[in-house]
Amino acid sequence: MKYSVDDRGYYGEFGGAFIPEMMYPNVKELQDNYLRILNSPDFISEFHSLLKHYVGRPSPLYFAPRLSEFHNTKIYLKREDLNHTGAHKINNTVGQILIAQRLGKKRIIAVTGAGQHGVATATVCALMGLKCVVYMGETDIARQEPNVLRMKMLGADVVPVVSGNRTLKDATNESIRDWISNPSDTHYIIGSAVGPHPYPDLVTRLQSVISEEMRYQLLEQTGKSDPDYIVACVGGGSNAIGSFYHYLNNENVKLVGVEAAGKGISTGETAATLVTGRPGIIHGSRTILMQDEDGQITEPYSISAGLDYPGIGPAHSFLHKTGRVIYGNVTDDEALEAAFLLTRLEGIVPALESAHALAWLGKTRFRTGDVVVVTVSGRGDKDMSAYIKYMNTRDSEENSYGSK
Repeated sequence: MKYSVDDRGYYGEFGGAFIPEMMYPNVKELQDNYLRILNSPDFISEFHSLLKHYVGRPSPLYFAPRLSEFHNTKIYLKREDLNHTGAHKINNTVGQILIAQRLGKKRIIAVTGAGQHGVATATVCALMGLKCVVYMGETDIARQEPNVLRMKMLGADVVPVVSGNRTLKDATNESIRDWISNPSDTHYIIGSAVGPHPYPDLVTRLQSVISEEMRYQLLEQTGKSDPDYIVACVGGGSNAIGSFYHYLNNENVKLVGVEAAGKGISTGETAATLVTGRPGIIHGSRTILMQDEDGQITEPYSISAGLDYPGIGPAHSFLHKTGRVIYGNVTDDEALEAAFLLTRLEGIVPALESAHALAWLGKTRFRTGDVVVVTVSGRGDKDMSAYIKYMNTRDSEENSYGSK
């Protein structure tokens, strides 16, 4: 595959492993062993057994008739929200916990923004009886309380991070410090296709089950395995790269990644990395990231905690530069409207992250016969406070307008 990582961990000019010397043994151990483990028959057997019997895969591919009528095309939803724990994150954590066991690790650390990766990590640690520590920005803890409570119930230690903007970037910094301090017994489960090599490739391979299932599900339902479009939200980019993976070399399929524009690209309160960023190094890899003229990382903003990140996975930077994937962006308000539209047309409450992908449908003119697959990366339980606040504000504004 010409879009896959090379032997040095690069996608074109992006990727690599830019790490402090103290972190080298941890990363080198994983680099030396991850492909051997992933390709071993015992890993493959156990991984797919857990995906089937524990996670509940394959996740459904649902034809959305009323949403299709609204957008005048054929829309299918890849229902990652129906996985155990409510998001695509579990695909990766199941795989990585099996790798950690085979490397003899007894302690797991993770970082989370929206909380879905934290929940998925705490879940597999409970399943396998391993200690779990999750780093989470104080801002995200406040806006993702249901997931914080789930992590604690599962036995994880949730560590609040109060530095910087107190969101995903800052929590990642703290988790890296932990890993450097505990190299021998600790495995770091990264939740997105970011970080030093081999993490972007490792996470991509584990999440590629999404597009693997998509092919035979489309063939079964439509008579062909290739859709016209695949659309997924992009923060770090794990659900998107998993959705695109088996179609990257098929130029007939248009691939669309949707970033969070926040309050608008020109406002300065945005997380649309590919529009506002430039190449640099963040959290161990060279990629495109948001930074000032001095190269200092700038603070991103999105109503969606899972998209509130100043960088993007190196594979996405490469796919953007080569033009293989179209990257758009939508604002907070557009995502909120799309979430309510799906809920009221199909009875599905999406995560705010997924709502960004859904909002892109309203910015595009499709042909009537186009087959469009949208990955619903997670469910919206965790975002109910944001949805209720938006609903109350909108109702208040409508009542105020009606009384004039």
